[in-house]
Amino acid sequence: MWIPSKLTRPSRLHHAISRLRVLDTLRHAHRCKVVLFRSPAGYGKTTMAAQWLAESPAVGWYSIDDGDNDSFRFINYFIQAINIATGNGCPNSQTLAERSQYSSIFSLFAELFHEIQDVTQPCYLVLDDYHLIDDEKIHEAVRFFIKHMPDNMTVVVTSRSNPPLGIANLRVRDLLIEIDHNMLAFDEEETTRFFSQVVHDEFDSETVSELRHYVEGWPSALQLIALQAKHQNRSLAQSRQSVARFNHDHLWEYLIEEVFAYIDSETRLFLMQCAVLETFNDILVAELTQRSDALNMIESLNRYGLFIHRLESEQNWYRFHHLFAEFLTHQRHKIIPDEEEQLHCRAAQAWLKLDIPHQALKHAQQTTNSDLTTQILLAHGWRMFNHGELNVLETAIDELDADHLYAGVKLPLLQAWLAQSQHRYPRVEDMLTQAEHEMQQRNIVISQPEQGQLNTLRAQIAINKNDPELALELAELALSQLETTDFRSRIIATSIVGEVNHVQGELNRALSLMQQTEKLARQHQVYHQVLWALIQQSEILLAQGYVQAAFELHESAFKLIEEQQLHQVPLHEFLLRLHAQVLWCWNSLDEAEVFAQKGIRVLGNLDISKHLHSYSILARVAIARGEIDRAAKFVAQIETLLNQSSYHIDWTANASFALLLYWQVRDDVDSVEAWLAQAPRPSQAKNHFSQLQWRNIARAQIYTGQLEEARQSLAFLQHQAQQSELFTDTNRNLIVEAVLSVYNQQPQAAETVLRQALKMTNQTGMMADFLIEGHHLYPILQRLVQGEALEDLEKHRAKCLLREIAQKQRSRSLHFDEEFIDKLLHHPKVPELVRTSPLTQREWQVLGLIYSGFSNEQISQELDVAGTTIKTHIRNLYQKLNLTNRKEAIETAERLLSLMGY
Repeated sequence: MWIPSKLTRPSRLHHAISRLRVLDTLRHAHRCKVVLFRSPAGYGKTTMAAQWLAESPAVGWYSIDDGDNDSFRFINYFIQAINIATGNGCPNSQTLAERSQYSSIFSLFAELFHEIQDVTQPCYLVLDDYHLIDDEKIHEAVRFFIKHMPDNMTVVVTSRSNPPLGIANLRVRDLLIEIDHNMLAFDEEETTRFFSQVVHDEFDSETVSELRHYVEGWPSALQLIALQAKHQNRSLAQSRQSVARFNHDHLWEYLIEEVFAYIDSETRLFLMQCAVLETFNDILVAELTQRSDALNMIESLNRYGLFIHRLESEQNWYRFHHLFAEFLTHQRHKIIPDEEEQLHCRAAQAWLKLDIPHQALKHAQQTTNSDLTTQILLAHGWRMFNHGELNVLETAIDELDADHLYAGVKLPLLQAWLAQSQHRYPRVEDMLTQAEHEMQQRNIVISQPEQGQLNTLRAQIAINKNDPELALELAELALSQLETTDFRSRIIATSIVGEVNHVQGELNRALSLMQQTEKLARQHQVYHQVLWALIQQSEILLAQGYVQAAFELHESAFKLIEEQQLHQVPLHEFLLRLHAQVLWCWNSLDEAEVFAQKGIRVLGNLDISKHLHSYSILARVAIARGEIDRAAKFVAQIETLLNQSSYHIDWTANASFALLLYWQVRDDVDSVEAWLAQAPRPSQAKNHFSQLQWRNIARAQIYTGQLEEARQSLAFLQHQAQQSELFTDTNRNLIVEAVLSVYNQQPQAAETVLRQALKMTNQTGMMADFLIEGHHLYPILQRLVQGEALEDLEKHRAKCLLREIAQKQRSRSLHFDEEFIDKLLHHPKVPELVRTSPLTQREWQVLGLIYSGFSNEQISQELDVAGTTIKTHIRNLYQKLNLTNRKEAIETAERLLSLMGY
């Protein structure tokens, strides 16, 4: 007796969504001989096939189960399904099959083909769950059928494995459509539609994206998450928050029933062992499982669709679907917990054979074998450091007990350099002090070369503490103690000598040493130090006024980062914000903002204190644009960080520069005076950061009316800058001198120093330093342009500056931010019509942009709204303020700004 349900097409599943992306791929399937849906369990193969064929009348559906591995049974259902597809087109063949009245399957198929030859409409035969068939006679019969069947028939196969049906030939002839797990996995749009049907609460796109990413689009897992949210009365956002801990029991049960139940115990063990590895190939698996047939096993598992993904562009590298990997880990801990330690040890050794120590280290940490972890760190730690694998290294070292960590000099030094490379300067000295104490207690004898390594680190600590004389002494001592083959320590010591020369204003000597450092570091593949040397050279060239050369050197550094995969090294952030600073100086504000934001992303949220530099740049960008509300947010973050952490003067000087600009724009004299009262005053100004600090002091003195003190500060600054040939700082100092002359009502003196500054700018290309003082310099620049004192190039630059200053003086955000509008509406001199005007915040913004000279199209782009909406805003504000045209709007804005003291 035949079971009717095995020949019944599935009805549309509840909550199934229309998969338009997949349906589009199947649009011309009737021209193909075979359509193969191949994926692991739970990807919706059957659902997708049923959805696709829902409107097709000529479909025969055969749902295969374990009992169909019998050729008689299979052929009967097979021909009954064809009879249904062809509209009772082969009754004789069906009778012959039921009575077993045929000499061979091939003779039966000959009769079948004869009967259905007159059927012309497209017909589909679905073999659902074909992976359950392992009888070679059945495979041979289906291969024969596909080869000789009429052109109007298409066989649709759903399977977890690759069926042995000779489909390679069909693929070559373009007679095959394959729908794999990648196509069946839900994308974000489909996931959103699915949750919209199942979960009735509101949810955002970020929630959907995170959930889809977590399950890699696996439909069954999404269904389980949705059901959990529904049955536990949770929002989707709440499910997202607990998804890593959500009750996996249902998923595990599903996988046990749908996957483990169909594979033998040997394969189960193999899977559980392999799941120790995040990614794997045959070499790793052979070492791990001690099997010589590892590659055959992997290929077999891949063929049978056991949630294994071949990694793109990686030959013979695989990974498990990560939810399946979690399941296998769960099963391993449950079934073979005693093997866990040994498996991780084997995995560590296997990765070492492939010379991939960071993976080996991860596995060693999963064991209780501290000796193994120590061996890996000693043998490979510095190479990992040089390749930027800092987090893995630091975590492993921090987990070592004291006896393993302080058994020698090498690991404590590595630990301290890790802290140094991530700017945790106070910890470096503490680590070194503790290491010396611990080794002394253990009677560890330190050799002279090891003492040289320690002195190299002490020299770096002296640099951290702004003690260049001590740093130079220790670095030179280290070079006399180090072995000639200790390339890394010698490179660092040489770099420190170069850095000391940089700090002390010996720029040519410093540049030469940093070039030497770069060459040696490249030769010995110490890429961290190559990057550092490039950045230092860039800073030196900037100080010398060769800004374009410095900027081009950044490209070499970015290339190195790409080649050596140093993206997450903190020095990458240093390079990004240095690049942003140059862009800010050139008034390329959009690009400067992009690079500063990239710097923040490199550092992430592990130590937000290191975001200080980038926040300083972003604040300056916002101020330069006139976006004072936005600048205020960055200033708040800067002030918080300065209160929470201790910084080198290089960092504080940059932060103070942004704060002073902000306070000046806000006319906050009290804050400037408070800063000035406690501002550190370096004894010398032979480098860029002490120059910046003294320039900050001079700027604050000018702003608070301490003009004689400002003159003295600038005289000191210029003497030191010229003595050390700090070209760029001399250029900047001249601009501040011009502002001081304006305050002293000495226009001739202002013209003289500004003319010098413009000439020097031919080399530096700086614009921003002029623009931040634009209010004071505008009339001086006008007189210079109208006179005969400037050369053509300087005159052209002065005209450009005048245009930029004029634009910025009319910046809408500088005057039409929320705080300004609030003050304006409560100002007694402002006309009653304006004070009682119901202008919206957006209408005030539009008025400000009109005043700034923006066209309707530019306003639309600036505010990211439709052009028709802008026209509506303009019409409304004209009506409310009794205006008739754009000119009157600009005049009204000017009067309001004048009344408010702008």
